[in-house]
Amino acid sequence: MTETPDLMPHMPEDDPDLVARHTHAYDYAQPIDFVPYRVVSLVPSLTESLFELNLGQRVVGVTDYCIHPQSAKALPKVGGTKNPDLEKIKALDPDLVMLNSEENRREDAEALQAAGIPIWVTQPNTVRDAIELLWQIMEVFEEAAMVHRVRLIEITYEMMRRYAEDTPPVRAFVPIWRDPWMTFNAETFAHDLLFTCGALNVFGERERRFPLAADLGEAAPLPADDPRLAGRDTRYPRLALAEVEAAQPEIILLPTEPYAFTESDALSFDHLDVPAVRNGHIYLVEGSWITWHGTRIARAFRNLPPAIAAARNNDTPPLVLPQG
Repeated sequence: MTETPDLMPHMPEDDPDLVARHTHAYDYAQPIDFVPYRVVSLVPSLTESLFELNLGQRVVGVTDYCIHPQSAKALPKVGGTKNPDLEKIKALDPDLVMLNSEENRREDAEALQAAGIPIWVTQPNTVRDAIELLWQIMEVFEEAAMVHRVRLIEITYEMMRRYAEDTPPVRAFVPIWRDPWMTFNAETFAHDLLFTCGALNVFGERERRFPLAADLGEAAPLPADDPRLAGRDTRYPRLALAEVEAAQPEIILLPTEPYAFTESDALSFDHLDVPAVRNGHIYLVEGSWITWHGTRIARAFRNLPPAIAAARNNDTPPLVLPQG
């Protein structure tokens, strides 16, 4: 059907940014050529997303870490994300196993393929990627019951992204481990999620250096052409607290996973001369809001911006406690 030109929204041809903002193509190549009905999910965020996209009845096995929603806990367990029990997976007779290239090991994916089990390896690196994946899941599974929900997430994202791009961001430090301290850089989903919520990851440009002493500023790093660097992941640098102080974050978010930060960990920053400490903007937050892609980003959109806005306006809200 041809649309009437007079009814088309006006889109100035000389404004490519405007065109890019409002043109979305859901034409990703399909990962499989059949409709799956027996799925094993090896990714907690995907497990939750499948249930929340009205596909929970097709999930026949999950990992030990698939804790959302509550009904997923009753499903057969196939081990962890890094050490799944391949024999248990085979016994469930799945027609598809869903993985993530960061959470799951290549050797497990290859072993499943060798056993004749179709796999779908996902890897959203931005919030937009994560939303596109939700659309793709609904298309592959031929289940459109939650289109309205995904569209609401998408609209919220577009509004928040426009605001984030037009508003000075709050400088944020978000560790994901300690002893040594570890964070993430701009090549990660978590970095883009923070920016969408109004925060600038102060270590966005920081790559991991090797060996560990070099990452902590205690030794010279290996040269870029050193063969020992081949294949090394540089997205998760280790840090000394002196480097955090130099970065001057205005807010520090302590997630409850993958490292289980608690309120007592906030005391580790008391001696740092940074705005987050001086103004009391150190918050404990549910870790899945920051690191889980999928439908959980809706919870991130609801819960993270208030804490970030408090740091921007120098308000003092109560501690942000973990939630489901």
